[in-house]
Amino acid sequence: MQSSPLTATTTDQTTGQTAAQLPQVTEPRNPGMPLDMDWVARVQANTSAIERRCASLPARRSVKKTHQAAWLLKAIACIDLTTLSGDDTERRVGRLCAKARQPARAEILEQLGMTGLTTGAVCVYHEMIPAAVRALDGTNIPVAAVSTGFPAGLSPLHLRIQEIKESVAAGAKEIDIVISRRHVLSGDWNKLYDEMKAMREACGEAHIKAILATGELGSLRNVARASLVCMMAGADFIKTSTGKESVNATLPVTLVMIRAIRDYFERTGYRVGYKPAGGISKAKDAITYLALIKEELGDRWLQPDLFRFGASSLLGDIERQLEHHLTGAYSATYRNPMG
Repeated sequence: MQSSPLTATTTDQTTGQTAAQLPQVTEPRNPGMPLDMDWVARVQANTSAIERRCASLPARRSVKKTHQAAWLLKAIACIDLTTLSGDDTERRVGRLCAKARQPARAEILEQLGMTGLTTGAVCVYHEMIPAAVRALDGTNIPVAAVSTGFPAGLSPLHLRIQEIKESVAAGAKEIDIVISRRHVLSGDWNKLYDEMKAMREACGEAHIKAILATGELGSLRNVARASLVCMMAGADFIKTSTGKESVNATLPVTLVMIRAIRDYFERTGYRVGYKPAGGISKAKDAITYLALIKEELGDRWLQPDLFRFGASSLLGDIERQLEHHLTGAYSATYRNPMG
């Protein structure tokens, strides 16, 4: 994303650099490390303290006017624009990709001084990868594919590994895999590590996002331990949810996962990305998540190579908020279609 007059005048309150991306840095991939069971066993989560911290954040981190618009432009750049429906078609995916290339109406971006703004990626099922690759040809927007028996992750391991390989061969640059929740619930960290490591190897050069399905892991301590084990096995990102669980991304889960990311970085020197997914549909919620990332991890993690929202309807609400910033009025929802 190129700099703009908007971002040149909003450099305090929360991001410092607002919507403008930091200079792009070639970040070395997390190679993983041997499973350290002593480290895993020491991981704890103080649920009451975590919940208090998260409950205070929305009220403390309120941004208005130009600052808010800049944050929302940043959020757009970090969206994995997603369609994961059983009735997906190539035409629907094509329309979604057009929205990824032009995420807000041209007149809105022109008034905000923004050029070159796109979403972070487009996320689809395996069958829709070729359609997405064609629709995004000529852009730098990667195609992400959900894999490994998504969303349950209960198909045989060799089939899950083959699915990853076929998605990479079809053109996916990012693979969102689902872990076996039973390994976490039974405390079988060796099996989780070995499975995750095999999936990372199957991805090759494609980046791998490990979906923990946090709403099904039973406790925040399990979330913390699963996050750590997946990073030890080489995950490039850790992700909250498939979006199909009854409980998806929450602020307490986010705090636990990003603190695990921070601990891993301090121990190994490798940065791992974070992706909250499921249930994030309002612009104000996106700002809260970005503020939490800034406070806990710093500005480097506010870039699309280290932070993504897994969302679809979120983009429509952001576009409405940006129009309100410019005109003082909210447009009808139908004026901001996904494609």
